[in-house]
Amino acid sequence: MQFREKTLGSHSIKATWNNAILAESDQTIIVEGNHYFPPESIRREYFVESNAHTTCPWRGVASYFDVVVDGKPNAGAAWYYPEPKDAAGQIKGYVAFLRGVKVAQ
Repeated sequence: MQFREKTLGSHSIKATWNNAILAESDQTIIVEGNHYFPPESIRREYFVESNAHTTCPWRGVASYFDVVVDGKPNAGAAWYYPEPKDAAGQIKGYVAFLRGVKVAQ
């Protein structure tokens, strides 16, 4: 699998939901069309660990976060690979989004 690091200089990629910026970085890694944000770029106050897990044949077991903004939950809206398989080692701990979270410049 090919990884592409997105370096935008002064143009950051933002992940937003319910009018809140969940993550912002100019150093995301794009895998299969998804921006994976460095762990230090997410705003932890919006993230709650979920018990949900899925398995990808080449990336490994994904863990999920529920996103909560202004008391409104978005279950399983973010995922990451805490211990990815070797082929996906570059995205260890990086966070990607789904379920209505907007990811754009």
